[in-house]
Amino acid sequence: MKIIRITASDTAETVQQIQEAIGGTIIERWGEHILKIDNNIAKGAIHFITFEWGGSLLEYNITFFEEIELIMDASEYNPIHFTYCLKGYCEHRFHDEKKRRKLEELQPSIITSKSGGFNHGFFPKDIYLHINVVQISRVKFIRKRLNDASILNQQLYEVFHDSYHENRFVYQGTYNLKLAELIDSLNNIEQKGMIRIMMIEGIVYQILSLHMIQHTKDIKARKNKAPLALAELDMIRQVAEQISNDVSKEYTLEQLAEETMLTQAKLQQGFKHLYARTVTEYIRHVRLEKARDLINDKDQNLNISQIVYTIGLSSRSYFSKIFKRKYGISPSEFLKNKQKARISA
Repeated sequence: MKIIRITASDTAETVQQIQEAIGGTIIERWGEHILKIDNNIAKGAIHFITFEWGGSLLEYNITFFEEIELIMDASEYNPIHFTYCLKGYCEHRFHDEKKRRKLEELQPSIITSKSGGFNHGFFPKDIYLHINVVQISRVKFIRKRLNDASILNQQLYEVFHDSYHENRFVYQGTYNLKLAELIDSLNNIEQKGMIRIMMIEGIVYQILSLHMIQHTKDIKARKNKAPLALAELDMIRQVAEQISNDVSKEYTLEQLAEETMLTQAKLQQGFKHLYARTVTEYIRHVRLEKARDLINDKDQNLNISQIVYTIGLSSRSYFSKIFKRKYGISPSEFLKNKQKARISA
């Protein structure tokens, strides 16, 4: 195991100390810094951006070839860490703990240490990691952006207002796929320069908001009933992928419950948690998304009846009704507009 000791006073210095330990080159573009590494210790990149409102973005897109332990001294820099593993996992413990807590893939977490304490972060070897960390310097953030912290739930209110860093805080949430989509969108920004930085900053705000919303949802869920286990949520995620990959198949709640060995109630609960839709609403949603893609696909050039059959529906009138309700235009009108656009082009 390679141990890297971090005594930094901000995110930029943290990455510089990582570079000193494992090598690589730091490139700067419009305030966005990238540590690129390709050696016998690691291959990939670590990105970071610092914002004037007390936040910073730290992203790992990297594979380590030996286990890494970061020992971070919280006496100089002790932000609130909003962490999300899009790919792979990482582990954490405080200095006086023996057992590590595992931050699973697709699981949001919020962690902060006491002032003067130490955070130990662990990265596995030979596993590709895509880890997103939004770090918040609480005093600066409250002064600049959080004028009314009363909008937070009580737990987060106390975390943000712990100006002297007197308390630890650990929250490990349930799966959140909306965060995965947002974080993935950071890699799809094609703009450059100032526009790129502004778009990244906007997405970082959304990521931070979703972390807070998820924390509040989990608190309410734990008060009302036991949340679904991660294994159950993973099963529901697989079911959703199955539906998305084959929209033409006929699905029923009873059949899906039998296949997954989950109760119908748990299936509904899981779909509402992950996708904010019931099972039936989710099936209808992905079918309509597929239909829209097929209308846009000039290579296949399908008519409406063919599209209805392809997405697993039997009634063209029903399809037209739900398509117009979702997109505000009938599928026939949408198809005509696309055909006219192709001709004029």
